[in-house]
Amino acid sequence: MRMFTNRPIVEALKNHTLRLGMRYSLILILLIMASCNGQKSASHQNAGDGPLTLILQDNYSGTETEEMLIIKDQKSLRKFFAKVNRTRKPGLPVPEIDFSKDMVIVYCGGAGNKEGVPSISLIEETTTHLAFKANRGIAQDKSNSTTIISPFYVYKMPFTDKQIDFISQK
Repeated sequence: MRMFTNRPIVEALKNHTLRLGMRYSLILILLIMASCNGQKSASHQNAGDGPLTLILQDNYSGTETEEMLIIKDQKSLRKFFAKVNRTRKPGLPVPEIDFSKDMVIVYCGGAGNKEGVPSISLIEETTTHLAFKANRGIAQDKSNSTTIISPFYVYKMPFTDKQIDFISQK
């Protein structure tokens, strides 16, 4: 008699556990899919924002001061990456740029604690010159961080013969 009364309870527990496991698996899969889509929107901050396109960024530029470089040939681009790759093994690859159509602007943020990711924006354009400004991102709490970085950002833009000015915002 005892054998007949325990069997339905054991099978009911197995079915309940199986359904519960399937629910948790489904919830886990949905969370993973939702988190993957959230990362796609934040990958490039300047994609399509004016004439500039962000093609590369990193935390070590090899320079301690804030500066902006205008590069109009492959030799100068290789020279900049030789400076950046001086202490890297393996180094960062040099981007392939068609300098007959495009040019490169490199913004080096200078050495210091991380102050947020800047975005470079065009603030003035005339027939003879272009003026760009670096807008700092949201500053992060520096009290706990001892990391010192010298970030750089490599932007591509259509080739121009206009004079390019950089307005520093400290």
